[in-house]
Order: sequence, then structure tokens, then C-alpha cells
Amino acid sequence: MASKQSVPPEQLTDRLFATERNPEDFRFDASVARVFPDMIRRSVPGYTTIIPMIEVITEQYVQPGSNCYDLGCSLGASTLAMRHGIPHSDCTLVGVDNSSAMIERCEHYVALDDNDLPVQLRCEDILTTELSKASVTTLNYTLQFVPPEQRLPLLTRIANATLPGGVLILSEKIRFESDAEQDIQTRLHHEFKRANGYSDLEISQKRAAIEKVLIPETLATHKARLQDAGFDQVLVWYQCFNFVSMLAIKNP
Repeated sequence: MASKQSVPPEQLTDRLFATERNPEDFRFDASVARVFPDMIRRSVPGYTTIIPMIEVITEQYVQPGSNCYDLGCSLGASTLAMRHGIPHSDCTLVGVDNSSAMIERCEHYVALDDNDLPVQLRCEDILTTELSKASVTTLNYTLQFVPPEQRLPLLTRIANATLPGGVLILSEKIRFESDAEQDIQTRLHHEFKRANGYSDLEISQKRAAIEKVLIPETLATHKARLQDAGFDQVLVWYQCFNFVSMLAIKNP
């Protein structure tokens, strides 16, 4: 892990889709890692609200001596929010991502953070990484990239590993039952991106690249599956356009 004298990784402006390019599926590679903070801030409405609220939720539900997981941690924004919300020195915080480029940069951000709670970073597949004694787990815009048929098994593993009184924070892009609402919410999301400096070319090219790898589902589908997985309560605590964050709770 990097030392406290670690130099912050260079953060570039997202221009990945600013010029005409051959269509290819979106990947979390080194080029995305270099622009990821800018990309997600300008692409996901409410992201800058959700991150600090993850700290608040973590503080409310973390249990002494438990494990906390950020699955699909990317550069560690959620990981660090959880870190600052954990008051117990005997807790273990684990960030997991299958992109080595993301994990490498995440190590630098963890080293530069002013909190002393140790963080374990694993470059592993979240579908197979070890989970146990969890009080708080975060899937922050991660499940949507998991193949749909593998989502229930993953959530079941998380629920089985979650202690009574523990929670899963699940943030996702969703789709809507009504075509009319889907059209309105999509248009508003695209206007949000335009307001943040993305051109129509960038919006259309990224949409083409990501539509085969990011598969959104309805809120009803998410809620039913979380309960099928073993969580007792599911509630939406945040929504902005077609992006939501849910809290799935196991009863004490």
C-alpha cells in the first residue's frame, strides 16, 4: 500500500467520447480510471450527495468487530466515506474491484486520506470474493454491470454474510415501468449531462458503448430480488432522475 507521502494520481477531464470512435463496449480500463472522478461527477446526478451520505449511513449501522465491504470500489470514494463513518477500531474495511487500474489508483487515495482505520484492497471478482460478518456493505453503481442472471446469487451471498441489524447500500441506474416516464427521465438525465459540459456526440457515443454492459432494471425488480436474497426491509433513501440508492436491512 502507498505511503502517507503518496502523490495524488493525475485526474483528467473526461474526453473519452469527444471525437468519433469505433463502437466498442465500455470497459473499466486505465483510460477510464484516469478520468473516472470527472466522469462520474458529470454523468451521475446526485453522486456528490450520495457519497457523504454513505458515511452517515455507515455510522448508523456499523457494528463493533464486524467487516465492512465496498464491492466495486473503483477509486475508493465510497470506501473512504465508509472509513470516516466507522468509529470502531476493531472493524475491518475491505474494498474490492476487478480492475487493477482502479485498485492501483485507489491505493493512492487511501494513503492520502487522513483516517487511520486500515483498508484492505482486493483486486478480485466481487462474485467470488470472500464475505463474512458484514455489518455494512456498499454496491455503489456496481450491480448494474453484473450479468442479470448473476445478480441474485451475489445478493444472496451478501445477505448470508450480513449480521442481524446489518445493511446493504445499493445505488443503481434504473428503468421505469412506463415508457412515458422512461422518456422523461432519460431526457432529464441527458440535460444534466449537457449542463455539465458533455456534447451530444459524447452522450450518444457513451450510451452506445455502455448499453450492452450496463443493464438497468425497475425499482420493483430490485426490491423483490433483495427480499428474495434474504433482506427483511428495502427502502429508497435517495433518487434523482433515473438514479436511486436503496437501503436493504436485515432485522436484528
